[in-house]
Amino acid sequence: MSATAVAPRLRGLRARRLSLLAVLLAALLLAAALSITVGAKPVPLADAWHALTAPTGTDNDIVIRSLRVPRTALGVLAGIALGVAGALMQGHTRNPLADPGLLGVTQGAAFAMVTSIVVFGASNLLGYIWLGLAGALAASVAVFALGSVRGGPGGRAAGGGGPTPVTLALAGTAVSALLYALTSAVVLLDEQAMDVFRFWQSGSIAARGGAVVWQVLPFVLAGLALAAANAPGLNALSLGEDVARGLGQNIAMTRAVGVAAVTLLSGAAVAACGSLSFVGLVVPHLARPLSGTDHRWLLPYSGLIGAALLLLADVIGRVVAPPGELEVGVVLALIGAPFFVLLVRRRKPVRL
Repeated sequence: MSATAVAPRLRGLRARRLSLLAVLLAALLLAAALSITVGAKPVPLADAWHALTAPTGTDNDIVIRSLRVPRTALGVLAGIALGVAGALMQGHTRNPLADPGLLGVTQGAAFAMVTSIVVFGASNLLGYIWLGLAGALAASVAVFALGSVRGGPGGRAAGGGGPTPVTLALAGTAVSALLYALTSAVVLLDEQAMDVFRFWQSGSIAARGGAVVWQVLPFVLAGLALAAANAPGLNALSLGEDVARGLGQNIAMTRAVGVAAVTLLSGAAVAACGSLSFVGLVVPHLARPLSGTDHRWLLPYSGLIGAALLLLADVIGRVVAPPGELEVGVVLALIGAPFFVLLVRRRKPVRL
């Protein structure tokens, strides 16, 4: 096919992808509007707009600005972070069932948080979110280091290409199992740690406050920047490591940047919101039929879908059990598990 024939097709594909991106952005804005207006105290959209633009101190203004807006902002950040992290993780491991927890992020954050309660006496989220993030980072570094050690002459890593998808998955499973056992041992010895861990494990974006949003924002932005830089290299890796090397890719550096992005994104989300199941697992499968396998498009699609899904799940949790609420992590599990089974049964497994 001649270059003159290919160029219009490429322009058409780009226009289609940009249009879909705009549709997903509109869907996210709609989900955010629902998150701000729907709840135990419904707020009309006009009153919500007034509270955002010209507050006068009414009850609706207080509800919107103090509770709903921080909750929605955290949901958007966590959804984008987990969606992008899931797409990166599946791309790097070439495993359609991989999610960010494969790096030990979730269990690393959990162990650090319960330890901070028992050892340092941390009593609120602002006190232990930093240690939770540090635990997530430490667990990911340990998984990456263990996955990079492969048997070679003299015990040195063979191949010089860093961790492979298989060694990364095996190391992540082993580290996660160890940290889960240690966390269980700690919470059995301390009632306060047990209560915090139980609430954190269910996953929630409620009652976090604006301060938490500002704490995790720098990590999410840094993770997104690394993810954007990692997308071209990940496209090359999808062709196979030998082809990627032939194209001039540094395999070890590409994997290291990808792991760093996953760690920052999922570590920040998990430390702030707890375990949010199925976002990082299901969202890339929803985005891939729309974006194709090009990670330059798959990553933003996954982020927008992840944020919209998380906000909608949170809204559902507010209305299904009045006057109480179901935590968003519970709703995600109830929706995500059967949906993922249906997705697997209706479609051929994706080759990554």
